[in-house]
Amino acid sequence: MEQAGSSRIAVLMTVHNRRETTLGCLRRLEGMAYDRERILVDVFLTDDGCTDGTAEAVRKEFPQVHIIPGDGQLFWNRGMHAAWQEAAKGDYDFYWWVNDDTFAFEDTLSRMLACSAAHGNKAIVVGSTCSSGPDPQTTYGGWQKEKLIRDVSEECRCDTMHGNLVLVPRYVYLQIGMNDPYYRHSLGDTDYGLRAVEKGLEIWLVAGYCGVCDLHSRPTVWMDPEKPMRERWKNFFTPLGNNPFEYFHYRRKHYGLLSALSRICSNLIHFLFPRLWTHA
Repeated sequence: MEQAGSSRIAVLMTVHNRRETTLGCLRRLEGMAYDRERILVDVFLTDDGCTDGTAEAVRKEFPQVHIIPGDGQLFWNRGMHAAWQEAAKGDYDFYWWVNDDTFAFEDTLSRMLACSAAHGNKAIVVGSTCSSGPDPQTTYGGWQKEKLIRDVSEECRCDTMHGNLVLVPRYVYLQIGMNDPYYRHSLGDTDYGLRAVEKGLEIWLVAGYCGVCDLHSRPTVWMDPEKPMRERWKNFFTPLGNNPFEYFHYRRKHYGLLSALSRICSNLIHFLFPRLWTHA
């Protein structure tokens, strides 16, 4: 029998051919400091067609992890949806999204749970990440007015979020369900946040950084001026690019038809003239 005030948390992850990164992330989760007598943490990990031995290595070092097999075509969002579908069978108190390239700090779970409790366990809680190195910069986290919140010194409300570290309480899950599997790779996280706000729910950003996650060192292929146009065009339509059909659906759904058309035109210009943009 569970003790009064106890919580059951399902960690949701999806991975593809980043064995050492995935193992490093799981080790961080294993080493977190929290009340293990009152908090039960189970990990649900979608192995999206890994060919580098990730699943085997996870089974060996973390035999308690629930591994959901994928075919290599789920990508991030549909992989997270597959993990959530499996975890939801257990009716957990919280569903915690964790990217496998995000290395949470020792106190991250405790801080995110405290933030959730402060808001009645009825709001999405987001943890910001920073870059590694001597001068850490905000890399992922909460959004306001379609921009990343870079000053994370204080707790604040968000309009939506990145999916690197996101705690979804059962209350929110029962209101809006899981992430939308229409999207294959990106957009599922920001879409989920916007759906929550449109439903009248709140999103809160934890004060301070909650983990380390570096930005990609090079731009995505479709907007990389060093790549040939044919290669960029092919990538543009893939889940890892900026698939115009998924992006149009997302913009029209949340911002209206004119906004969707405008952003698609902007992305096409970005594709045609990638050197006009600078990359972080």
